[in-house]
Amino acid sequence: MSLLDVRNLTVTYAGGAAAVRGVDLRLEAGRKLGLAGESGCGKSTLALALLRLLPAGARITGEVLLDGEDVLTMKWGRVRAVRWAGASVVFQGAMHSLNAVHRVGDQIAEPILLHRKATAAGAKRKTGELLEQVGLPPARADAYPHELSGGQRQRVMIAMALACAPRLIIADEPTTALDVMIQAQILRLIEQLVADQDLGLIMISHDLAVLADTCDRLAVMYAGRVVEEGPARQVYEDARHPYARALSAAFPRIGDPASRFAPQGLAGDPPDPAALPSGCTFHPRCQVALESCSEEDPVLRAAGPERRAACVLAGPPGAEDREAVQGARDRGERPSGTPEALEEARPGTP
Repeated sequence: MSLLDVRNLTVTYAGGAAAVRGVDLRLEAGRKLGLAGESGCGKSTLALALLRLLPAGARITGEVLLDGEDVLTMKWGRVRAVRWAGASVVFQGAMHSLNAVHRVGDQIAEPILLHRKATAAGAKRKTGELLEQVGLPPARADAYPHELSGGQRQRVMIAMALACAPRLIIADEPTTALDVMIQAQILRLIEQLVADQDLGLIMISHDLAVLADTCDRLAVMYAGRVVEEGPARQVYEDARHPYARALSAAFPRIGDPASRFAPQGLAGDPPDPAALPSGCTFHPRCQVALESCSEEDPVLRAAGPERRAACVLAGPPGAEDREAVQGARDRGERPSGTPEALEEARPGTP
């Protein structure tokens, strides 16, 4: 049994706009899954939906099986017991997530007192142990959030997430606004904690390079859907979906001076969830779209060993794809849907 099994998860906000559309994900204990995509693609909404942390107006359907138990059908008392103890969240923006008028030690101790029924002395002792575990001296428990650096506050957030020994941690942009050296320290800390405690980790980030270096598998989201999923390093280095390729190419690569001058980013913006384009939601921005892409919305399909991609160009082409490619060749055109054209359209390719 998987630690987490998400099946056909859909989140719809008031007014009918679907922020997450039919997502399927699976995570084993001791493994790390990365979620990537532009702002507004549904990453944080998906993360919050896993523990029913969304506002009351949001409608969540599907299944979220945590150790085989569906979080979405739990009674509220059971949901409260699962939060912190079964799964916890490291929220983005530690300064905004910590209470500015309470000492950080009291904030770490609160879930211990609530879920573990510990004494005040026991919770204080556990708080000191957690701070040491994340590389802070226990004396920092008496500090207020504004007295800590950004990296220290992020370590406090991780200590809070570990307070009740959960089996799953969801880290939403855990290195936001930190400098590169502190980012590296936080990422190494998270990796070590996952390995030592056999946790499952879902890490959310815009940066595919960070996720490829940290996670085992990577899922790329666009317009509320997963458009590519597979081994993290393979998706980063050889993405099969044009959107995942564009994300990968958006950052210069160390040791490749030419990448510094390559075209960066994509034209246009992600679509409004309330007014999605017909067919493939990415086709208005896609450089290798076929005519059929404006009508057909592809589902995730096999794109190699342990890989899936929601693109007609990924995996064996179907009959319609072959006809489109052959028709372009008959007209003396270079077929936009061929693997060669896809490689040429990759940002940064001469």
